[in-house]
Amino acid sequence: MENTPYFTNDAIVFGLIALALAFIFYTSSKKTGFWGKFYGIVPALLLCYLIPAIFNSLGLIDAESSQLYYVASRYLLPASLVLMTLSIDLKAIVNLGPKALIMFFTGTIGIVIGGPLAILLISSVSPETVGGAGPDAIWRGLSTLAGSWIGGGANQAAMLEIYKYNPEKYGGMVLVDIVVANVWMAIILLGIGKSKRIDKWLKADNTAIEKLKEKVSTFAEGVKRNPTLSDLMVMLGLAFGAVGIAHWGAGGMSALFSDIPKDSALASFGSTFFWMVTIATAIGILLSFTKAKNYEGAGASKIGSVFIYILVASIGMKMDLTTIFENPGLIAIGFVWMGIHAGLLILVAKLIRAPFFFLAVGSQANVGGAASAPIVAAEFHPSLASVGVLLAVFGYVVGTYGAILCTILMEMAAAG
Repeated sequence: MENTPYFTNDAIVFGLIALALAFIFYTSSKKTGFWGKFYGIVPALLLCYLIPAIFNSLGLIDAESSQLYYVASRYLLPASLVLMTLSIDLKAIVNLGPKALIMFFTGTIGIVIGGPLAILLISSVSPETVGGAGPDAIWRGLSTLAGSWIGGGANQAAMLEIYKYNPEKYGGMVLVDIVVANVWMAIILLGIGKSKRIDKWLKADNTAIEKLKEKVSTFAEGVKRNPTLSDLMVMLGLAFGAVGIAHWGAGGMSALFSDIPKDSALASFGSTFFWMVTIATAIGILLSFTKAKNYEGAGASKIGSVFIYILVASIGMKMDLTTIFENPGLIAIGFVWMGIHAGLLILVAKLIRAPFFFLAVGSQANVGGAASAPIVAAEFHPSLASVGVLLAVFGYVVGTYGAILCTILMEMAAAG
């Protein structure tokens, strides 16, 4: 029982999270003095993620014993996707050009080649770290990381089924996944605060992104009004009505593909989460062709942002900062792997002069999936959240294929 968190009641846990978010937003609104200087260095979004992680590390709360992440990811995430895509301009997103896709696939390639390269590098220092035989072979366990970091949970489960890693040791791989992916996300969030300087170094052309932001902002200003109670109730009705449809449709679609074996490269289509995100996004896009898009003027994307920040905090709850040094060998493989992914993204971004926005979202569409790609995209501007989720859907589709290729290369590297 020594690992039982101090607060197990979700009402108390949510209260702590809400207070933390209120404190962050209140202090970040101060543009002068200590807080002005502080938030000039540390992005508010990073703290929304880090403070719950500190609560978890201190043993105050624990994501495993809480339903907060489940509620945020299954109810608030699809609702936020609908609200933040109400004013989407598909033509303007298309006009962003091919750089978004190039950076996404660069991120995928970085994961595919990063695994085997990490094994080769770590094996030269610590051969036993990448050893093991049969079901205990480390490369089998790392295959689940490849699935998670290219697609998501469904792809991760598919790789566990395909390569039959020892279930008793699987927890160690989950730990590496959580630690490395979350540390990398924290670095990206830190970079968002310096995005202008990074773009200058990359010699990036932000014209298309700025045009999209300006177009959405101009539209929002044109329909801006003080929201009435009716406006708020209609927006919540649209959002959570869509959530209900998304869950209903996801149940039906996943059942339709239920005959697909878990070890199939098409396993993602059997995931209810995949269909929930896809259907919610589609509903938001369809609503953008109706008068419902005018609710952006009443603050639709702001309400969506509230839901997103609650999701960020619930993701932060999953991070225990004290576990970073529990399994140094595997953690080292994870960080080398993620370093190769990051290095390749930076190299290609520099070569094609892609903005940091495409680098950050392209990476998170792979590593974080639909839970974090919209978060990162929306931090640049709420109108860009849909870019993150659309790329994340690509990740679900190509995840298992990329992970299988990565695993074949890792097996060869381990044998070598």
